[in-house]
Amino acid sequence: MAYEPVLTRHVGDQDAYTLDAYVAKQRGYEGLRKALTQKPGEIIDLVKASGLRGRGGAGFPTGLKWQFVLKDTPKPKYICCNADESEPGTFKDHVLMERNPHLLIEGCAIACYAIGAKVAYIYIRGEFYHVQQVLEAEIAKAYKAGFLGKNIFGSGFDCDVFVHRGAGAYEAGEETALIESLEGKRAQPRIKPPFPAVAGLYQCPTAVNNVETLCNVPLIMMNGPEWFTALGPEKNGGPKLYCISGHVKRPGVYEASMHTTLRELIYGEQFAGGMIDDRPFKALIPGGSSVPLLLDKDLDTPASFDDVQKAGSLLGSAGLIVLNDTVCMVWLAKNLLYFYRHESCGKCTPCREGGDWLFKLLTRIEQGEGQARDIDLLFGVASNITGKTLCAFGDAAATPVLTTLKLFRHEFEAHVREGRCTIPAEWRAKHPVFAHAH
Repeated sequence: MAYEPVLTRHVGDQDAYTLDAYVAKQRGYEGLRKALTQKPGEIIDLVKASGLRGRGGAGFPTGLKWQFVLKDTPKPKYICCNADESEPGTFKDHVLMERNPHLLIEGCAIACYAIGAKVAYIYIRGEFYHVQQVLEAEIAKAYKAGFLGKNIFGSGFDCDVFVHRGAGAYEAGEETALIESLEGKRAQPRIKPPFPAVAGLYQCPTAVNNVETLCNVPLIMMNGPEWFTALGPEKNGGPKLYCISGHVKRPGVYEASMHTTLRELIYGEQFAGGMIDDRPFKALIPGGSSVPLLLDKDLDTPASFDDVQKAGSLLGSAGLIVLNDTVCMVWLAKNLLYFYRHESCGKCTPCREGGDWLFKLLTRIEQGEGQARDIDLLFGVASNITGKTLCAFGDAAATPVLTTLKLFRHEFEAHVREGRCTIPAEWRAKHPVFAHAH
């Protein structure tokens, strides 16, 4: 049976973003109405039974994260929606917020009720100014309709949702750095423990969830956990959004079951439609720029959290960056390190200094000035970053180097031996992408 989109079914409709369309076409706010007839603990149990896993990168069980939030405390509790979406190759949350904002707003309200919070903050990427305007306008309509604010549906439950615009820092995608930014500080990670569920926003119990994650919550409330689990493999249920970019014929956001293979996503006519100009496939970054590469032999892997991990990478944010034979892997690593070097928050020495070292070494090799020892030095520096930083940023910065060295070491060696790039291509990128720096 063909998969029918759920999250994105109506995003192409002209009025998809409006409250009226959401109520008429998607049974809008019925999930919230149903949730308010149950106890908060029952909502958490329902989400746990669905197996919903975080769609922001880690794939952690959402219901379990909510359960960790301290129950017996005089402090207020908070929901923080991570809408920073700064991972290269990832652009799905932008679509949901712009074209189906009420699904997110309703998800925020249900999440608040489940953990005993009264306030949700949507932390949105600074560059998403238009999306922020859409969200704020539709939140105002939700208040006017009685879906937010005081005594929602006469239940006695109060809920406020606010949009907070960040300053464009990649590091703000890390949950504790996001919280620091919300508090008016620099977006730098905190030492854990304590975790946000114990001491998050304003040192109060907090659950941080991704946009796509929260958008699934109303669907679970309306359709039940069994419906959700049936849409995908075991422990990988529900609808999933995939961002496909790079050397494909039809880049974009596609919704599918996690039964779908990586090869289907790249070559399927209902998805990306194959390689642009029908050039040979070379490699895939399956989860945004911070995960290991996969090769053609791995493409028959189902695009699920567990299966992609078994194949040697991570699904992450499901940002599939497809690369053809024109890509020089030395250049690729250098280009990604340009980004990570710039975006480091600077708090950890291995990340702050190591990223700069890696970029300079890669530049030297890519320009034909490298020495044989530089290749081993690259590996040594990258290995001394991984696992030695406060957050996963350090691992993300080191991954492009480690994965390209592992799979394409011969290209690095050729650069050193020949003093030039040996990729026989009519077009080959020469410079890093500067958009992140200016």
